[in-house]
Amino acid sequence: MKILLTGATGYIGKRLLPILVSQDHEIICCVRDKNRFYTPKEFLKNIKVIEVDFLKPETLTAIPNDIEAAYYLIHSMSGSDDNYDELEKASAENFVNYIDKTFAKQVIYLSGIVNDKSLSKHLSSRKKVEDVLHKGNFAITTLRAGIIVGSGSASFEIIRDLVNKLPIMITPKWLNTKCQPIAIPDVLEFLSKSLLNPLTYNKSFDIGGPDILTYKEMLLGFAKAKKLKRWIYTVPIMTPKLSSYWLYFVTSTSYKLASALVSSMKVEVICRDNKINDILGVKPMSYEQALSRALIKVDEDKVASSWKDSLVSGRFRNNISEFLKVPKKNCYIDRRKKKIENLDFTLDRIWSIGGETGWYYGDWLWNFRGFIDQLFGGVGSRRGRTNKHDIHPGDALDFWRVLYANKKEGKLVLYAEMKLPGEAWLEFKIIHNILYQSATFRPKGIWGKLYWYSVLPFHGFIFKGMLNKLIK
Repeated sequence: MKILLTGATGYIGKRLLPILVSQDHEIICCVRDKNRFYTPKEFLKNIKVIEVDFLKPETLTAIPNDIEAAYYLIHSMSGSDDNYDELEKASAENFVNYIDKTFAKQVIYLSGIVNDKSLSKHLSSRKKVEDVLHKGNFAITTLRAGIIVGSGSASFEIIRDLVNKLPIMITPKWLNTKCQPIAIPDVLEFLSKSLLNPLTYNKSFDIGGPDILTYKEMLLGFAKAKKLKRWIYTVPIMTPKLSSYWLYFVTSTSYKLASALVSSMKVEVICRDNKINDILGVKPMSYEQALSRALIKVDEDKVASSWKDSLVSGRFRNNISEFLKVPKKNCYIDRRKKKIENLDFTLDRIWSIGGETGWYYGDWLWNFRGFIDQLFGGVGSRRGRTNKHDIHPGDALDFWRVLYANKKEGKLVLYAEMKLPGEAWLEFKIIHNILYQSATFRPKGIWGKLYWYSVLPFHGFIFKGMLNKLIK
């Protein structure tokens, strides 16, 4: 069957894609930028990638008419736009208008549990999207999930950061709010088994695991799984703004996502029933089992996707294609080169840079720069990287975004997402056994020029030291 997959580069989409390919479907992957799409070569015969922006109706003509079903996995709760709810509604309307012209029998939408009368802005937005999708001429299946637990999920990463970093937590009272977490493998099973299943047509289902827990119990459950002793005390005095800053400075989340999560965490997200389990024959795993699986994936460095790699985790708003060509005109450039002693060693070092590995030289300065960026509302260096040794275009890498990564070619290009009075690129390329390392900065106005000269004294030993460590 020919299936349309929107959000193919997102957290859920990346994990759902190989499942659909294994079922021998032909998948049409919708992405805004083909350069961000990566998939193993063995999948390519089942996949066609098209560039579509659902806020630009003219791009939707790339969608073939003979699709039989579609997954709608587009969300932007942590986007930079304050009116993201209106953008989500417009995106859904454009989607419906075009899908109605195709042969699609069903659309499957992953939403949030919306059983409370008083909804947060982002849960209310999800409900509005549901209402729009119900206006289509196709059958709509809505799966509503609360907290998704899996390696790389925003919820899991926030829980992990809090528990690992804080032995004692003074927390807001919303940590006593109840929710019903669900493991990412179960979400994917519900999504795949709902496909063209008439029993799910024109229905909405709440999906969740067997445990109903408070957020405090979830944190303590993680601590138990990691064999850590943690003490949590809730206080009624934390405002939503203070709570958001608390999450922002302690965890790897962005402030926008922290604000959206805080507003949602005050609302109970508990399933009304579990009839979908019997309909599809799914037996969701417990929270303890979900944590165990997620921790194994992290320990084995097999995280299939992470929320950090979404563009909304940083400041990057454009297609990476627009920045692939590193400029030279009106730029300041720190160029260095050195002969390689062992090609495999140097390539492995480059492809492991950042995150837990660090930057090989002057790590405390890199961390300090990330801390300063965070103080001014930037992404800081908290995101790390999804995998320790694999890099793909579009990945987040500390306060950089990967623009280009080709290990066979020996070329890696990074773009700075930190707050700067200009734009910055960091490039590594190997030509004839010579490693070329370039740091390029395109200043904006006088402040950009002053910034470059203020950090210039540090470049001499930071970039020289890093180059030497990449060789030896």
